[in-house]
Amino acid sequence: MSATGTPDPAEAPAAPLLSVVKGQPNAEELAALTAVVLSLGGPEAAKPAAPTARHWARRQRLGLAPTPGPGAWKRSKG
Repeated sequence: MSATGTPDPAEAPAAPLLSVVKGQPNAEELAALTAVVLSLGGPEAAKPAAPTARHWARRQRLGLAPTPGPGAWKRSKG
C-alpha cells in the first residue's frame, strides 16, 4: 500500500486468465482448455523466406515456366 492508503498497481492481484462459470471441469479438461487458449494468443509462425532472384534465374536457365500464383504475370516471358 502507498502512503495514501490505496493499493499500488504493482501490488494488485492479477486477474485470472480463465474462470469457469458453469460446470465442474477436472484437471485434464482445464489443462486442455488452457493450452488451446494460450496457443491462440501466441505470435504468428515465421513466414518462409521469399525466393531470391538467383532462384528465378536458375528456373529461367532450365526453361522452367513460372509457377502460378499472385504476381505470376511479372515472371512471365512476355
